[in-house]
Amino acid sequence: MTRKSLAKPDKKLAAVCGLFCPACMIYIATHEDPEKLKMIAENRKVTVEEVKCDGCRAERRTFYCKTCKMYQCAAEKGIDFCGECRDYACKDLKAFQAELPHRFELWEAQERIKEVGYEQWCKEQIKHYSCPKCRTLNSAYDFTCRKCGASPSCAYNGRHEQETIQMLSKINLSEV
Repeated sequence: MTRKSLAKPDKKLAAVCGLFCPACMIYIATHEDPEKLKMIAENRKVTVEEVKCDGCRAERRTFYCKTCKMYQCAAEKGIDFCGECRDYACKDLKAFQAELPHRFELWEAQERIKEVGYEQWCKEQIKHYSCPKCRTLNSAYDFTCRKCGASPSCAYNGRHEQETIQMLSKINLSEV
């Protein structure tokens, strides 16, 4: 995955809930890091093929995203993003947002998508998750840049690193 391949915003990389797929550790592993993908599969006790993901709206989605309540709900209602729903923010989305650190900014994402559209939001997310030194896209769990080792790895981690570490210390990731 290169920045050039992300130059034209693609809705399949913008989840209905407000997550930005190219900043997902599973998406990154699928496209750039087969060893990490294998490690994730072993940790979750699933096959590598079950882990692979091309984005929340793509045909090939990770085992977790295939059963996403928000994706199914949006499809049934004929909307593109949860923020368009009259029931926003529903109990399912609130529970989802509170579960893991990479979801801290869902409310901001929904507002920004409404404000500027998903295309502009995607461009902003590339910058938000890119290393300030080498411009590599990182996930919310890459506290140092995957390529150059810069810390923080991106603006997201500069903003949320401490609360992410604190939250991760309290949860069992194998149950999520």
